[in-house]
Amino acid sequence: MSLRVALIGYGFMGAAHSVGWRQAPAVFDLPEDVERAVLVGRNAAAVAQAAQKWGWAESATDWREVIARDDIDIVDIVTPGDSHAEIAIAALDAGKHVLCEKPLANTVAEAEAMTAAADRAAQSGVRAMVGFTYRRVPAVTLLRDLVAAGKVGTVQQVRAAYRQDWLVDPEMPLAWRLQKEHAGSGALGDIGAHIIDMTQFVTGQRIASVSGTMDTIVKQRPLLGSGSGLSGTASDGYGDVTVDDVALFTGRLESGALASFEATRFATGRKNALTLEVSGDRGALAFDLEDLNTLQFYDRTAPDELQGFTRILVTEAEHPYVAAWWPAGHMLGYEHGFVHQAKDLVEAIASGQDAHPTFEEGLAVQRVLASVEASAVRDSAWVDALATVDAVEKTGQES
Repeated sequence: MSLRVALIGYGFMGAAHSVGWRQAPAVFDLPEDVERAVLVGRNAAAVAQAAQKWGWAESATDWREVIARDDIDIVDIVTPGDSHAEIAIAALDAGKHVLCEKPLANTVAEAEAMTAAADRAAQSGVRAMVGFTYRRVPAVTLLRDLVAAGKVGTVQQVRAAYRQDWLVDPEMPLAWRLQKEHAGSGALGDIGAHIIDMTQFVTGQRIASVSGTMDTIVKQRPLLGSGSGLSGTASDGYGDVTVDDVALFTGRLESGALASFEATRFATGRKNALTLEVSGDRGALAFDLEDLNTLQFYDRTAPDELQGFTRILVTEAEHPYVAAWWPAGHMLGYEHGFVHQAKDLVEAIASGQDAHPTFEEGLAVQRVLASVEASAVRDSAWVDALATVDAVEKTGQES
């Protein structure tokens, strides 16, 4: 059997997902063959060029026609957030397995509808997964495994941050990520979603409540002429930035432990600095994406003369995902998480198991995002993040 993939979107994330689909069958002994069948985008010439570059058999401009095709098995969605719900629900209802980039949607209501569609489709063996790719960095998966094994004891505190600086220049054009109608939120949803998911993933606990604040530092930017990835060129005129540049919030886990979060695209000098530290009564673990092949481990139970953070080089064959790659000490990079993501989805489909993170897990992150926004407009009041309503929409109705 061969699984034929349609990738909808061909920009920055389209390139990353293309690498994943290209490399996974070559590196891992997958239970099913994988074919890069069709790449979909609105600009016929541009998507055709991208398809040729990344090895897709053909290109198309109408995702609805592609989803209706009988020869498509997996739909991979890397479009802006405002189209996630429509595409994913249509694909699931058509019996296609779905991989959807994070955050799952722009609102809790959309995420709930997507989760309901995934639940319906699961009754026919259809799988749906959210692209929280950093879970699949071997060091992050190992961190989760070590926490689950009790290496840090009872989790007492978590510190998570994702800091970038690509918006520090006020002349950076008004890309879709800076418009709420397309992105849903700014730094909060774009990179804050990662640290929310990672915290819940590595601790095995949901974030139960939050208190947060948000700010938009540059409120108007030049209109976009052309763009690629996180860069672009300006055209004439200016437009309003309608999302946050910075989000700072505190969360309380289900156990009662506190967690602190920072998501910013104004951390001057920080290019892609995702850090996570989990502290417990027996030890601590720390991860830094800018040094993604290592973990720092502190063993509080060690003799006094041996205490101090120890660097673990996560390149041994015994470490998650690593055996398929290179000899110990030969490093992996950013793109490898996308390869591991494709591998895990194919294996889940073949085994008839849930593909994690599921849409339900994506919905849990969406509720936290909405709760942070609700807290910010309530002067940082604590908000229940386990509620089933869209906290932002509810706040609007009450005001």
